[in-house]
Amino acid sequence: MSRTRQNRMSKRTLEQWLSEYSVSHQNLVNKKIHWLCVPTIFVSILGMGMSLSVWFTLVLSALVLLFYMRLSTPLFMAMGIFILICLSVMTLLPWGFKIWAAIFVLAWIGQFIGHKIEGKKPSFFEDLQFLLIGPAWVANSLMGRKKK
Repeated sequence: MSRTRQNRMSKRTLEQWLSEYSVSHQNLVNKKIHWLCVPTIFVSILGMGMSLSVWFTLVLSALVLLFYMRLSTPLFMAMGIFILICLSVMTLLPWGFKIWAAIFVLAWIGQFIGHKIEGKKPSFFEDLQFLLIGPAWVANSLMGRKKK
């Protein structure tokens, strides 16, 4: 990828990211699958990470939150709360790496079924940063905010 394109991509606004993400998330069934599977994937990644290295997972979570803070303060706060909820769930359900990995795989299968129904490939095939926009898209939906 060229440096010019990379710089342009890194300066997108939250609305631009969400608008691009929404293109491949129009079908109601696909949307519902994503509303379930995206948070499930997020918590399973944290679960796998926490079972391997608590400190690394917490540092990585902080870096992810910095990405969201650059895009939007309300999004940063919503995702911070979500991460705290995820950590609480992990405390209540002290599953090991294998269980979190199985949940991760099943949720991704759900995502790909949703995209098969939609008839469009996942956004992250174009740009890996969309892996962080999926949770933002769900959070934005839950906060009742619509794209402009």
